[in-house]
Amino acid sequence: MFNRNKKSITLDLHREEGVGIARTLCASADVVVENFKPGTMEKYGLDYASLSVDNPELIYAACKGFLAGPYAHRTALDEVVQMMGGLAYMTGRPGDPLRAGSSVNDIMGGVFAAVAVLGAIIQRGVTGRGMEVNSALYENNVFLVGQHMMQYAVTGKAASPLPLRESAWAVYDLFTVAGGEQIFLAAVSDAQWARFCDVLNFPDLKAAPEYATNAARVLQRLSLLPVLRERLSHRTASELVALMEQAGLPFAPVRRPEDLFDDGHLLATGGLADVRLPDGPKAGMHVKTTLLPVSMDGKRLGVRLDLPAVGQHTTEILADIGYSPERIERLHAEGVCRLREAEEIFDEQVEG
Repeated sequence: MFNRNKKSITLDLHREEGVGIARTLCASADVVVENFKPGTMEKYGLDYASLSVDNPELIYAACKGFLAGPYAHRTALDEVVQMMGGLAYMTGRPGDPLRAGSSVNDIMGGVFAAVAVLGAIIQRGVTGRGMEVNSALYENNVFLVGQHMMQYAVTGKAASPLPLRESAWAVYDLFTVAGGEQIFLAAVSDAQWARFCDVLNFPDLKAAPEYATNAARVLQRLSLLPVLRERLSHRTASELVALMEQAGLPFAPVRRPEDLFDDGHLLATGGLADVRLPDGPKAGMHVKTTLLPVSMDGKRLGVRLDLPAVGQHTTEILADIGYSPERIERLHAEGVCRLREAEEIFDEQVEG
C-alpha cells in the first residue's frame, strides 16, 4: 500500500562505504526523509547539518515519535500515542480506552511531514536554501484531539468519550434493521426531519408537536429513538439506502474493510489499483490497493512502479550515481549492500 512507486536500495550504514553511498545519494536529492531514533542519523553523518553542507538546497524531513522535548527519547508506536494523547479515551467507552480502527497517527504523521515539505519547497524558491522539517506521532495525535481540548477550554466541561456523546441532533444514530444489518441514519435539521418522515411514511411523527423542532426532538431523544428503532427494524438496509439517497439525507450502511473492494463508487472512479506482490505466499499475484485520496488535473495518482522487493534496485541506483559494474559487484560481495535482519532495522527505527 505505501511502498508502490518507490525503488529499494539496501546499504549497511555500519560500513564506511555504505555511509558514503548514502551521502552521495543525498547530495543530489531534493528531499531526504528519515524515521530513525533521535541521534541515529548524526551518528552516521546523515543528519541535516551534515548533509546540507554539500547540498544547501536540501529539504530534510525527520519523522519522529515526539518532537524535541522531554519525551523525545521514548519509543513511539501508534497505540502508545493514542493512549497517552487522549484519542483512545475518546474512542472507547468509559473505563475501556480503545485505539482507533486504523493507524491514524502513522499515516497522518506522514501526511503532515509531506505538508511541511511542500511548504519548505515554496520557501526554498524564495531563499534558495532548504531546511529541516519535523513531524511526530504524539503531536499529530494531540492535534487530532484538539477539538475536545478546545471544548474544555471554552466551556469548562470535559468531553465524554464519543460512545457516550451528547448528540446535537435527535436522529444521528446507528440502527439495526432486517437480517441484523446495521445502518447509520441522520436528520440534522428541521427540513431534513420533515423529509425523513415523508420518505419513511411517518406522518404522525412529522405532525407531533413534541418533535416539531430539533431542540424539542433532542429533549425527547430517549423516547423517540426506540420508536424509530422498532419501525425501522423490519426494513432492509438496501431499501433504506435507496430511500435516503433519493431524499438527499445522510446515511451510511456499516461495512467491513473487505467489503470496499466491491464498492461501486471506488470501482467507477478508479479508486483502487492493481499492484503485484514481490514476495510472501502470494508472490507474483496482483491485488487491489487504495490510491491517495486526491485527484490532480482530474486524474487519480496511479501505480507507476509495483512495490519493490527489498534491495531490488540496488544495482540500478548505484549505476545511476556512477558506480562501475566491477565496483558494484565488489560492494555486493563485501556485504556493503547486504540485507540486514528486520529486527536490526526495527531496533533503530522510531516505530514499526
